[in-house]
Amino acid sequence: MGLFDAFKSEPPKLSPRLALAVGLLFMMSADGEIESEEIGQLQSVVGGDGDLIQSAIKYLRSSKYEQFLSDASVLLNSQQKLSVLINMADSLLSDGHADPTEEKIFIQALSSFGMTEDGFKPHFQTIALKNNRSIF
Repeated sequence: MGLFDAFKSEPPKLSPRLALAVGLLFMMSADGEIESEEIGQLQSVVGGDGDLIQSAIKYLRSSKYEQFLSDASVLLNSQQKLSVLINMADSLLSDGHADPTEEKIFIQALSSFGMTEDGFKPHFQTIALKNNRSIF
């Protein structure tokens, strides 16, 4: 046992609801900043469930993104995977731009969840339109 092992904790067991919140948190933190629009989106998606958000933060701090994708891809069914991807894309676009790091981790999620960019394109276009406030 190492000197600092007593301060480490196991990540919470991933559930479909937790996977949704964790996916959003990974996306939100990808560019090194969490914008107010992104926080609002997270609260909107999880319904203000503070315990879920705290568990998601704990999972995020103790797990690498690749491990999350591996665990979630086995855990989630196809509808849940699509929902996580749609919510991640919505978070990615909620601040009006897509950072290269956000794009990279989103593409990783698409691949891990068995979807192609072309297959997701209609969903992405709908989300981009939803978030385009300049059309009004």
